[in-house]
Order: sequence, then C-alpha cells, then structure tokens
Amino acid sequence: LKCSPAVTFNFVSVVMLSRVTPSDFDYLKVIGKGSFGKVLLARHRESGGYYAVKVLQKQNIVKRKEQRHVMVERSVLLKGLQHPFLVGLHFSFQTPHTLYFVLDYVNGGELFYHLQREGLFPEPRATFYAAEMALALGYLHSLRIVYRDLKPENILLDSEGHVMLTDFGLCKEGVSIGGTMQTFCGTPEYLAPEVLQGHPYSPAVDWWGLGCVLFEMLYGLPPFYSHSKAEMFEKIINAPLRLRGGVSPAARSLLEGLLERDCSKRLGGNQDFVSTSTNKTETNMDLHTQAHMDSSVVCPGGAAEPSTV
Repeated sequence: LKCSPAVTFNFVSVVMLSRVTPSDFDYLKVIGKGSFGKVLLARHRESGGYYAVKVLQKQNIVKRKEQRHVMVERSVLLKGLQHPFLVGLHFSFQTPHTLYFVLDYVNGGELFYHLQREGLFPEPRATFYAAEMALALGYLHSLRIVYRDLKPENILLDSEGHVMLTDFGLCKEGVSIGGTMQTFCGTPEYLAPEVLQGHPYSPAVDWWGLGCVLFEMLYGLPPFYSHSKAEMFEKIINAPLRLRGGVSPAARSLLEGLLERDCSKRLGGNQDFVSTSTNKTETNMDLHTQAHMDSSVVCPGGAAEPSTV
C-alpha cells in the first residue's frame, strides 16, 4: 500500500551533493530490483570503497506516480542519518533520465531472506534484532520521522549480524511525540489497527510494526496473517492475540505490550524511546541498559549470529 495523493516531481530540487558522476563507479552486479529502478553493487574507482547504488528511472517514477515517495526518501537520507542501524547516504546525483543514490552496502542480505530460509529464529537472536530495530526507530522518532513500513524486506543484516533499516519512502517527517498523521499507507501484514480504521495515528504505529516483526521472527508468520487481505484486516482490528508456547515470559510480555491495540497503552506509545548509546560495540555488549521504551527491551547477552548471502 502506498501513500497518496501523488505530487509533481520537481527534478530540479534533486541537487548534486558532490561532483561524483556515474562514470566514477564500476558496477559489479544487480543486488536488488524494484518497480522503477534497481540497486547495483558498485566500487568507487578512486577510493576502492563498495556501495549500493540505487538507480531510479525518472520516467518510471512519474508513470507510477511515485514522486512523493522518492522525494521523501531523498529528504530523509539528506538529513545525514548518523546511526549504526540505519542505511546512510554517501552521494546523490542525476543525469537527464536517471537518479542515483549511493548508499551503504550491507552484505548480509534481507532479514526476509533469512526468515524464509530458516522459518523462525531462536528467541535470543530474534530479540537482539528487535532491540536494534527499536534503537533505530527511536532515533528516527527523535528526528521527528515516523518510519511507517517496518517489515523483514526493509531490514538488512550486515557482515557482523547487526540490523540496518533501509527504504525510507513511506516515512513521515515533522511528527513530534504526541503528533498525529492520517495517510493510509504501509504493508498490509504490518498495519496498525488505528491505521486500518482510518483514525489519526501517532509514531506508536512503528512500535506495533516492531511487535509484528518480532512475532514473525519468533513464530514464523506475522501475528494476524491470512491469505485473504479482508480477513487479515478484520483480525488485526478484532481478533485476540494468540501467543503459543516456546517463548519466555519476558518475550510474551514484550509482544503483548507492542501489539496492544490501544495506542495510548501500547509499549512505547507515550514516552516513546530513549537511547543512551548508538555505538554498535556497546549495544552488542550490554544492550539491555541502552534501550528503554516505557520499559526495557528484551535482548540476548551475546552477539547476533553473522549472516551472509
């Protein structure tokens, strides 16, 4: 589901961040494809550094009325996100027909890939990933940005097993804690009930999304999943949350808090998220002292398992 309405794409506003051009890179292989572009693994000829280059065709963007999402993603990336669990922008440039975003290359693949391959994760691994996602979401919220599209396809793993959120096209900027928005957008399986009901919603929708992803990592499917979209939406709004055995009481409590339908009572819904560190090493060593979301986030005592594709 995409946000609407679409807006006219002002290509002139996509400014050069540097004198870098497409010919400054060697393009090695395609590592991702989308409806109006692709992502290439590229090596910068001068520095030797490896990057993920998102190549977007302007004509396809306009044809699919995706101008708003591209401009939002660019705007968020241009804020110079400085967080170990968010993909960062290094260069942005354009040709008459194409836009280029040169991003961090994250070589561990999508969380979606690993879930499909393994079915589900052991609780320490799942809660470790969830804690890092929470840190990333809390950082975005501190910048008044609501992510709105947390799902395994948008979560990458680096070579050390840490998560990195990517794809900022559905973000909403300028939303303070206590602020609301009303645009209907997101991915069906992970939509919060207040979004489905057409109510004004707050940054707490991101904590619902985190609950959905954590549930999926622990149980193999999103919490209210159905092949029928209408049935799934009905279950998201009305069905009781069913938590099978096999997880700890702490993980059950966390899921119940994140998947609370009353957003004013939802874990993270009031005070949001306070992080005392964004350092990967400190997070890895003692994450439970770094993250607070109305109460502590569950996390393992050790490192996540490194994953590579």
